[in-house]
Amino acid sequence: MPKTASRPGFHCTECGWTTVRWQGRCGECQTWGSVVEAGAPKLAQVKSQAPTAKAVPIAKVDPDLAARTLTGVGELDRVLGDGLVPGAVVLLAGEPGVGKSTLLLEVAARWAKAGRRTLYVSGEESAAQVRLRAGRTHALADELYLAAETDLGTVLGHIEEVAPSLLVVDSVQTVGTAEAEGSPGGPTQVREVTGALVRVAKRRGMAVVIVGHVTKDGAIAGPRLLEHLVDVVLAFEGDRHSGFRMVRATKNRFGPADEVGCFEMAETGIVEVTDPSGLFTSQHAEPVPGTCVTVTMEGRRPLLAELQALVAPTELPSPRRTVSGLDVGRVSMVLAVLERRCGVPVGRRDVYASTVGGARVSDPSADLAIAVAVASAATNATLGPRTIAIGEVGLAGELRRVPGTERRLAEAGRLGFTDALVPTEAPPGSKKLVDARRLATTDRGGMRVHAVPTLAHALAAAGLRRG
Repeated sequence: MPKTASRPGFHCTECGWTTVRWQGRCGECQTWGSVVEAGAPKLAQVKSQAPTAKAVPIAKVDPDLAARTLTGVGELDRVLGDGLVPGAVVLLAGEPGVGKSTLLLEVAARWAKAGRRTLYVSGEESAAQVRLRAGRTHALADELYLAAETDLGTVLGHIEEVAPSLLVVDSVQTVGTAEAEGSPGGPTQVREVTGALVRVAKRRGMAVVIVGHVTKDGAIAGPRLLEHLVDVVLAFEGDRHSGFRMVRATKNRFGPADEVGCFEMAETGIVEVTDPSGLFTSQHAEPVPGTCVTVTMEGRRPLLAELQALVAPTELPSPRRTVSGLDVGRVSMVLAVLERRCGVPVGRRDVYASTVGGARVSDPSADLAIAVAVASAATNATLGPRTIAIGEVGLAGELRRVPGTERRLAEAGRLGFTDALVPTEAPPGSKKLVDARRLATTDRGGMRVHAVPTLAHALAAAGLRRG
């Protein structure tokens, strides 16, 4: 017989983490004072039993049973990997007001309009409130069934009665069961509700989309086990002051986990944005000092972003460094390299750096564009109107290559850009765009690619510094 511990154990009331001795701080979620005493689990001897279905060679499993079905929302299908797999459980998390319910109601309506039965379970709104939003966003369909429930047993009863091929639960933190301890939204309740939905999804071959809340730190609320139970984890991101939204996959058992989908919130609901590059660039009749365009990678998707800088004299002993949409640490590093390696006078002047359209750029490939924009603002010189800059800046003033350069240049060329500043270094074994020993300009599909080894050479090639 297995032995059981004589002393009680302890668990965290926030995330469910367990330990054999009491601790003041949870070792999983780092919450203070959440570890409480619990009875030691009793181990029972498990007897073997005959399986209900025999194991078969993997080559004999019918792959058509996992055929994907498009949701009708192209940007979401792009992130999922060309649609939903039968029996897949998807967790969509995001901050309050970002548009999770609006997006999933649109998905449910399009799924139902294709003749597939859909069940939308709302635990946060009444049926009348959901119906009102559906009328505003034109998300009405005959095969779309609606239920406002917060009890797990009742939700499972609706599933047996309606027999949907897609289930949407909004949200998992509002659904509870009397079979588990705690109140709805607690770690134990969330774990039990999600486990039950996963089991019924696999048994019926029904796709399930669950809405999850996030904490004030941006992490998915509930135990970490929640993300392990589901098949796909999607993060719905967006600035409340901007209509642009992004769906990013952080886990995907059936497709790429580095893909993003782009949407825009409108009066009539949420709209797909198939070509979002224009949202992050502005149109100028004439070149303006202090602007530069770069190409960032969101997953495997190239997106154009315009960076703007303003350099102004100051009488303060500590000049201001104001940044919006960029990493303030990387901007400070670029300013130091400009001052020390290129002689651009920014140390005693206020510097303001921002992105256009509310974009958030954290890609190191934007370093060169930041440097060019600041140098342009400091010298009051303009950059070519159809020029982009791509590259990471090192502390020694050198430029380093970034992944996906070919795809970035192709996207810029498609949108009409004619000149590009890139590092000279090329990936090993690939076709070099330039000669790394000297400055070089090559033609690539009608675009002039200026290869530069250092930041000083890049500024000289852009006409912002004497060579």
